[in-house]
Parts: sequence; structure tokens; C-alpha cells
Amino acid sequence: MAKKITDDDLELLGALGVETEARKTGGLSARDQRIIAGFEEIGRFVQEHGRSPEHGESRDIFERLYAVRLDQIRKSGECRELLSSMDPHGLLLESPETSSNVVRDEPSDAELLEALGVDSGGDVTELVHVRSREEIKAAEEVAQRNPCEDFEVFQPVFEKVQRELISGLRQTLKYKDNAEVNVGDIFILDGQKALVAAKGELFTNYYGRPDSRLRVIFDNGTESDLLVRSLQRALNKDKASRRITEPELGPLFSSEEDEDDIPSGYIYVLRSKSEHPFVRQNRLVLHKIGVTGGDVKTRIANAKKDPTYLLADVEVVAIYKLAQINRKLLETLLHKFFGSSRLDLELKDRFGFEVTPREWFLAPYAVIEEAIGKLVDGSIGNYRYDPATAAIIPI
Repeated sequence: MAKKITDDDLELLGALGVETEARKTGGLSARDQRIIAGFEEIGRFVQEHGRSPEHGESRDIFERLYAVRLDQIRKSGECRELLSSMDPHGLLLESPETSSNVVRDEPSDAELLEALGVDSGGDVTELVHVRSREEIKAAEEVAQRNPCEDFEVFQPVFEKVQRELISGLRQTLKYKDNAEVNVGDIFILDGQKALVAAKGELFTNYYGRPDSRLRVIFDNGTESDLLVRSLQRALNKDKASRRITEPELGPLFSSEEDEDDIPSGYIYVLRSKSEHPFVRQNRLVLHKIGVTGGDVKTRIANAKKDPTYLLADVEVVAIYKLAQINRKLLETLLHKFFGSSRLDLELKDRFGFEVTPREWFLAPYAVIEEAIGKLVDGSIGNYRYDPATAAIIPI
């Protein structure tokens, strides 16, 4: 008959959350019931994962706890006798160290907690440093990286970003806790550049929070398939993490025109000659801001037939020549800057269809000229347009 479990065994089982006070309930002591319940948890793990729980830092903390618990159960003759008829997976037979009823050289509480990734510097009954399951899963997810099989696609991007950092075209900013993460964003995490290459559909995670799956490429040729919240937590934890900015706008306008200089386009500012009551009343502060790659005069030749120009002739207030600049992006930037003062006016075109012009803004020309000046010196991102005072003010 198996030897009775020792006091040392009872202490270790107690540390593992097994009740050691023998109170009889329905033929089994409370301690026996807890041992059975703990063994059933291990059985559910095996049924779900198709294998026994294993030790190791890469494993979930609960799996590691199950592995420690199973080791101690296998080493206890009394536990094996109690559970022998409840072992459909053969877990009690897997360990060769089942001949002793006494657990020898068992780890101390501190060693056991340390093995489970828990800081045991204080009272072991108050586990104030235990990370949540969500935090542990996030950390493990970030740490798990695989070789990036199509890294040749991304390597030139990292090389270009590095050149632009050296030249000052890009900057690095301290990552703000839980800041938004989008496709194309580049971060520095644990000393490596990390590019967000893809972002999946939004879903609600186990904790009821919105999340998305990312494909993140690292500049060492690895990649990770992780969640937005996992990346955010890793960036929050790394005190040296940085966000790499987009390239700063270079000079927008050529300072002088050479004989072989081919402009990339023009910014033009127009004023309407329409006799519409609202337009007539606000004529001096109502302007169309546009960008074109062709001749401005040719573009506005048929203005009175085009609802884009308020079905009226226009006056050219100013033209600015552009060189080596993405015209569409520049136009979008200007329209966004003055978006709070966009004209809301519906007109009917020559076919009787209602149209709403989108490129007219209630802004004095002097303010538009000031905004273009801030585009030139690259400071426009520090300002906004206030339609109430018709002025550009710092953010």
C-alpha cells in the first residue's frame, strides 16, 4: 500500500493551490477533491491541445503551472493511487520518476514562482507582480517572429528610411502610449525598425475591446503576425521606442527658373465674378484654391459653363509655380487646411443637375498667401485656420 503523503508534500501541494486540510465530504476529503479538480484541468488542457503541458519560457504561464502540478502529482504515490482510475490520457504513466512517494529536492516557493515568471521579492501570498493573461500573451506574441520570405520587397524601404533619417528628411518621435497604429507606420522597437505592412479587419477581442491583426516586418529580415494591442503594449513597455515620421516636405517652389526647368504644376487662387447673392456679398473673401499640371488660363477658359467655377467667369488672383512635388497631395493638404471654411452652396449645372463645388473657401487672400508661405518653410503642420477670426493660429 502506498506510503502516506509527507508534510513536505503537503506544503508543496498547498503552494500549488491544493487544499491540504482533510475535511471529509461525500467520502473524499477536501484535499482529495482539489487534487482531482486540478488533475481534471490538466486533462482538459491535453484534450484541447493534443499534448501534455510543457515547461519553458515560451509557454503560457497556465501551461507551465499545469506542467509543474503534473510533475508533483506523478512524484506522489498517494496522488497516483487517487487518480489512477481517472487518467484516460495516460498522464500518470509518462514520467519515469514515479517510484517514490516522497517529493525530494522540491523547489522552494521563491524558485517555483520565479520559474513561472512571477517576481517573488515580497510576500508570496500577495502576488502583486503577476501579469495578466492578456499581457503575457501579448508579450509572447511580439517575441515570436518568423523569417520574412519576401523580405527583398521590404529591404529597400528600410534602406531608404535609414538614408532619410541620416539626411534629416525623417525624424523619430517618442511613441505616445497606445497611439494609433496604421498600415505604413514605422516604429523603432527594441532597437529594430518595424514596418506595419498589413492590417486585418477590426474585431472585438475576448476582453470586449476592438483589435486587428497586423503583419509587421522588422529590418532584421523577420516578421510577426500580431495584434494591434500587442504591438501597442510592446511599444509602451520599451522606454526607448520611437515612431519614425513621414518625410518632411522639401522646397515646394523653384526659386529661379532655368531654361530647361520643367515645372510640375501650379497653385492657383481664383475669385468668382458670379452674381449669385451670397457670392456677391462675400466676393473679397471667397476664393477657389486649386492645383493643376497644365496652363491655368487654358483651364479656366470655359469657367462660366463649369459648376466647378460657380458657372461664372473668374479672376486670377495669384499663380505659384511648383517644382518636384506631388500636385494631388499638395492640393489635398491645402483643402484640408482650409476645410473648416469650405463653401456649402448647391448650384444647378446646364443639364439641371444639382452640384456642390468643393474647392471654394471663405478665406482672405492674405491668409491663403500666409498658408502657402508656411508650406514653403515646412511649418504648416503647427498651425490651423480659424474661420471665426479668418486667421491662421498656432495649434
